[in-house]
Amino acid sequence: MKIVIIGYSGSGKSTLAKHLAGYYKIPVLFLDKVNFLPNWVERDRHDGRLIVNEFMKNDSWVIDGNYKDFYQSERLEQADKIIFMNFPRRVCIYRAFKRYFKYKNTTREDMASGCVEKIDLEFMWWILYKGRTKEKQNHYKEIEEDFKNKIVVLRNKKEVDLFLGDYLIEV
Repeated sequence: MKIVIIGYSGSGKSTLAKHLAGYYKIPVLFLDKVNFLPNWVERDRHDGRLIVNEFMKNDSWVIDGNYKDFYQSERLEQADKIIFMNFPRRVCIYRAFKRYFKYKNTTREDMASGCVEKIDLEFMWWILYKGRTKEKQNHYKEIEEDFKNKIVVLRNKKEVDLFLGDYLIEV
């Protein structure tokens, strides 16, 4: 089984990825962990692509994150299920603050070593605006259209809970 989880920052992609990987006992790759080196330094794109390419050779996996440069088209094609976390801005910003206070002065397991949890104006602007430009929204719409037979769009926690209840029984 191959599962791709995409969506907006703060929507719960990593949490869902951990849950599904644990349930199915399959490896998980957090693309934020691939993209960043310690202290929020961006990894060389070529090196990141090598990591993702190698991981995708597994028979089963969960991959959490957007990152077009990291074989997004191939990930979407190979996936048995695509989950789009399409939560509203207000929920994502609330969750980002909640996450910050939970992990303040530490590094989450889904982040690169040395990337201490932070919330700053740049990240808030990303959640509220830059990560939701018309171009990005249209890209998600294209994914929904191109992969309508295997995409699930989740818009709130209730839908996630219902999906997990149905999906984990169904598969």
